[in-house]
Amino acid sequence: MYRREFLTRTMAAASAYAFVNSVAARAGAETNPMAGSTQKLNIVKRTIEVNGKPASVLGLTRPNGSTGLILDADTAFDVELSSQIDASTLIHWHGLTPPWDQDGVPDNPAALIKPGESRHYNFPLAYGGTHWMHAHTLQEQSLLAAPLIIHTADDRKRDEQEVVVLLHDFSFKSPEELFSELKGEGGGMDMSGHDMGSMMNMSGGSMKMDMGKMPMGNGMAMGGMDINDIEYDAYLANDRTLDDPEVFQVEKGGRVRIRLINGATATGFTIDTGGLDATLVAVDGHEIEPVQGQQFPATMGQRLDIVVAVPKEGGSFPVLALREGAPQRTGFVLATRGTDVTRIATSGDANGPLLGLDLEQGLRPLTPLAKRRTDKSYEVTLSGDMTKYAWIIQGDALDVTSGDRVEIGIRNMSMMSHPMHLHGHKFQVVGVNGRRVTGAIRDTILLPMMSTVTVAFDADNPGHWPFHCHHLYHMASGMMTYIGYEA
Repeated sequence: MYRREFLTRTMAAASAYAFVNSVAARAGAETNPMAGSTQKLNIVKRTIEVNGKPASVLGLTRPNGSTGLILDADTAFDVELSSQIDASTLIHWHGLTPPWDQDGVPDNPAALIKPGESRHYNFPLAYGGTHWMHAHTLQEQSLLAAPLIIHTADDRKRDEQEVVVLLHDFSFKSPEELFSELKGEGGGMDMSGHDMGSMMNMSGGSMKMDMGKMPMGNGMAMGGMDINDIEYDAYLANDRTLDDPEVFQVEKGGRVRIRLINGATATGFTIDTGGLDATLVAVDGHEIEPVQGQQFPATMGQRLDIVVAVPKEGGSFPVLALREGAPQRTGFVLATRGTDVTRIATSGDANGPLLGLDLEQGLRPLTPLAKRRTDKSYEVTLSGDMTKYAWIIQGDALDVTSGDRVEIGIRNMSMMSHPMHLHGHKFQVVGVNGRRVTGAIRDTILLPMMSTVTVAFDADNPGHWPFHCHHLYHMASGMMTYIGYEA
């Protein structure tokens, strides 16, 4: 059934919607009531509406149909994952630090989950925070992703309402067709269930991209950079466009923690809280010294915890995700009871800001890595060829020893940005463009074109861990390496 046309909607009507990812009332209210028992999670096929048309997508749902998982940090990650789709796949627990064999990268070392198969995961949760889970295959593009929220005791004490929002980019084309077009290949490809390792050696041509002179944050212009290499049909927040956004009912004078996840495969966003003053309190699930503002960048794979105060007089407050370097946008609405919610255009009057490192170099963690001597230091370079659509990581072999403090200097010499993600570990940003910083704790860091970032981590989780660009098609085209060590 199609949703009714969106013109003007009151909160009375909005209350009839299924707020799948809204954590009701207070922070701990929807923490899993069965904590301590095995949680069921299903890989499913589902149908959503996009631009007035039905779209077949994938998803990760609980037996009651709700999306994603909300768990307690003081319990184990005890999950039975069952596949109800007709293709093999595997799920990565992005932001968590599981044992290597439970990480969720196909054949590294775990095999794909076959149709009708179930697999049990059980490991300790090291910390709380806003995380997510997604396929580590091209199926991620088909919305095979969901929030993974870990509540701590402090979360449950806060007098805050929580709202969880997963952003995505959507195409009516299959991910195989999108990838084929990027590489300049004629027909589609059947890659259902293939692991990323099988995609590394493909080469070909190019696809339409946004190019030219774009305004930079400091007023300069940069010519020739490639901002977006796929034009999507829609940009989604919790499976919805701004034509019919999710409306979260909030309290007058209340505090709302927005747990925002950029689950897009190839799109960076700037989160704009509009008329609400906001405070950024955590990135990638780790607390930072609060930063005030109204716009915050989020590249692919990153998460932001943003706290806003709802005015005592109430009202309707759109929160927008502005597509990088383009006018398209998505988002959702916070609204108090009885407030009219008016239509918001899916494109703005100006292009969204380019994502940079201005905010990043000023972030400070509440709990930094312990100070100690660096045992191993490495340098890697990100480069690529847009014509051949081939992306690579060049440099030192990342061979470490268990117990090492490791630093990796990452230099991006390509004309596209790359969000770099490390599996199985958290790292601290310790250098930005040659300047040493005591930066945020993260697992995904943006490398804008012609930039350098240095990260540090402790080799405390043995395995053969992927280190890759979180632009899905850059990773699939070769921008992925490994950090391996034994106990």
